[in-house]
Amino acid sequence: MKRIIIFGNSGSGKSTLSKAIYAKLGIAHLDLDTLAWKATSPPERMETKDSKLKIDKFLNTHEQWVIEGCYSDLIELISESSNEVVFMDLSIERCIENAKMRPWEPHKYASKDEQDANLSMLIDWISEYENREDTFSRKAHLKIFEEYKGSKIQISSNEDAKVYLQGVGDK
Repeated sequence: MKRIIIFGNSGSGKSTLSKAIYAKLGIAHLDLDTLAWKATSPPERMETKDSKLKIDKFLNTHEQWVIEGCYSDLIELISESSNEVVFMDLSIERCIENAKMRPWEPHKYASKDEQDANLSMLIDWISEYENREDTFSRKAHLKIFEEYKGSKIQISSNEDAKVYLQGVGDK
């Protein structure tokens, strides 16, 4: 039974890897972005308790899953339900390159042009990963990874992610 959490910086390849796992194994997929924010402009974080209700509904509906996101506060809520974590720990430079090449994310943006208009802000956000002290920081992600008691892997390149994907489902 697969219950995988994938986390890391923006642009690290979380969505790409989780969607590939979903396609390969046919298990449920949840992007935490879809339940971490209120539908407001400017965006505002949803109360953690409200996000947890949505997460619990997902967990109760699906036996096997892959969940991805950069929200260590939400990941901590589900880590005991998982049996594997993947820490996407790519360099800042690689995350920026990945962000520049990312396909349109229609669940986040009305158009590819709108997404691209946000790219400079995203690059600034990615660049601050190691300096932040919040739920989105490398420090918070590393803490989750180090304290996790189950199966875990730290991926540091796009190539490592491809190798990992090849072995998913073999166990």
